[in-house]
Amino acid sequence: MRLVIARCSVDYIGRLTAHLASATRLLLVKADGSVSIHADDRAYKPLNWMSPPCWLVEGEGTWTVTNKAGEKLVITLEEILHDSSHELGIDPGLVKDGVEAHLQELLAEHVATLGVGYRLVRREFPTPIGPVDLLVRDSSAVAVEVRRQGDIDGAASTSTDDADAGRYVAVEIKRRAGIDAVEQLTRYLELLNRDTALAPVTGILAAQTIAPQARTLAEDRGIRCVVLDYEALRGIEREGVLF
Repeated sequence: MRLVIARCSVDYIGRLTAHLASATRLLLVKADGSVSIHADDRAYKPLNWMSPPCWLVEGEGTWTVTNKAGEKLVITLEEILHDSSHELGIDPGLVKDGVEAHLQELLAEHVATLGVGYRLVRREFPTPIGPVDLLVRDSSAVAVEVRRQGDIDGAASTSTDDADAGRYVAVEIKRRAGIDAVEQLTRYLELLNRDTALAPVTGILAAQTIAPQARTLAEDRGIRCVVLDYEALRGIEREGVLF
């Protein structure tokens, strides 16, 4: 990673134009080629950025970052205060907390919590954008995705619509489910439905809490929302019975 602190102005040229007036900012150039411009506020969110694949060309006092669509981020450097590079190595990735990791195990063991007739086929079912954590079947099939950022809300549903009987279902599980969870599940569904051996695939969003906007968007896209209770699931494990 390269860290540059510089007084600079920034112009974005693409589907629209944007300008950042001259100020002292942090420029990050990552190993994946991405470039982002940060102020000393806004937490992690950059003022502007270019995602990979993109290419950085350094000129005399100017950086030009171009992506494959021909959009450009032009950084005019007035004064460089710091310039250093650091090898971070391979990141081991985010480890799910104990609750979510345990939740995945519980649901794999007690998939009937999601609906009558569901049974486990495989955990970590692969897709081109990441694994679906559980693959299960009802009278035909269902796919279950356990994701990290979310919660599971309320009591589990144990009914299945007749219209969904015999179909695969992709289920994304979060502790607190927002619109991002719906979008993530939608992308999984788009990919899974390209596989003629699985299609048609429907979806379930399960969380301890589901934002009203997320529920509205999910239902508009035909995704069923399920509220789960982690403590109740732990009770299933302790007592060896289904709720």
